[in-house]
Amino acid sequence: MKKYEQSAVEFLQSQNEITDVHGAKVVIKASPYEKRGGYLDPLVFEGMKKHWVGREESDEPKKELSPEEALQAMRDNMGFPNLNLNDVEIHTKYENINFDGNNVGMWRYYTRKSMRKTDRPCFVFLHGGGWVGGTTYTVENPCKLIAQLADAVVFNIDYALAPEKKFPNGFNDCFNAVKHIYDHAEEYGIDKNKIALGGDSAGGNLTAAVSMKSRDLGINMVALQVLMYPCVTFINHGIEGYKWDIGEFEIADEQKDFIPNLLGIGRPTSEENELMMNGMYITNIEGAYHPYVSPMLAHSKKNLPRALCVSAEFDGLRLQTEHYGKLMAEEGVEVKTIRYKGMPHAFIDQLGYLPQAEDLCIEIAKAMELM
Repeated sequence: MKKYEQSAVEFLQSQNEITDVHGAKVVIKASPYEKRGGYLDPLVFEGMKKHWVGREESDEPKKELSPEEALQAMRDNMGFPNLNLNDVEIHTKYENINFDGNNVGMWRYYTRKSMRKTDRPCFVFLHGGGWVGGTTYTVENPCKLIAQLADAVVFNIDYALAPEKKFPNGFNDCFNAVKHIYDHAEEYGIDKNKIALGGDSAGGNLTAAVSMKSRDLGINMVALQVLMYPCVTFINHGIEGYKWDIGEFEIADEQKDFIPNLLGIGRPTSEENELMMNGMYITNIEGAYHPYVSPMLAHSKKNLPRALCVSAEFDGLRLQTEHYGKLMAEEGVEVKTIRYKGMPHAFIDQLGYLPQAEDLCIEIAKAMELM
């Protein structure tokens, strides 16, 4: 059972007013529980205080971890608890397919009532986790809810992770998985012209990159790209029209010791630190300029799939998410951008605890109706 009233979702669904943000057209959805500016949604604040961001430093000496132990600790710390909000039976199937030597797991969800239907819409979910972590299990409940709301077949892709397998392994896995689904659409009972691709954070990056490669190859197998607080550039310096500025984030005095901790992702650093932080996925700064690593740097955004761009108010990636939506729109791509006030990065992980996560699933299903 979800931890909020249905009226909170209805409040979020009622908000459709478009605001101009530095030339980007953005629907800004207020929190149902916090009307003041510069504050986290109180449901988020309480939950985050229990998570790593809000934990006080211990006086105990820290154990020195090996690189392998540190990586595993990072992976273990990713994700939030979430709930199954389905009220109809969802069938789940799994298959493992080898693409170019990588074994890629593909979970599949659909409602029992539509199991005999053909030409259903499809959504392919690419989970987040900084290219080095995250799991299909964290996003399973959002996938199941989207399957019900859109009466769709939803795939959840278990792609290769860095640093064990660096770029382009995970990217190739995701592209090959979508191509496989496209080529076998009839077997899966889906309409190959109604394939939506979406992901959160690193999964949003992979979504943008796969959509771009599909366009570049002239396949055009993605009808809708859903970019949930994506990282769309590893390079944060010297990009015309784009600047990361802490002044863009309204932060209440009461939470100024807390909210800045949420803004690290996407914040510019020195080249050396960028390599240190991102070196697990790519090995050098030159690689960061590849358009399938940093889609925002691609020469052209023309003819990309229609896009739903989703940002969170207190997410360091908010600025690049909204700017990327603006760039696509300027080159003729149909774009809808939504910003959720009071939200941090990765809020869809908290489905059932945050009404915004449920609202986002509804927005995805609505966008899929237009395919």
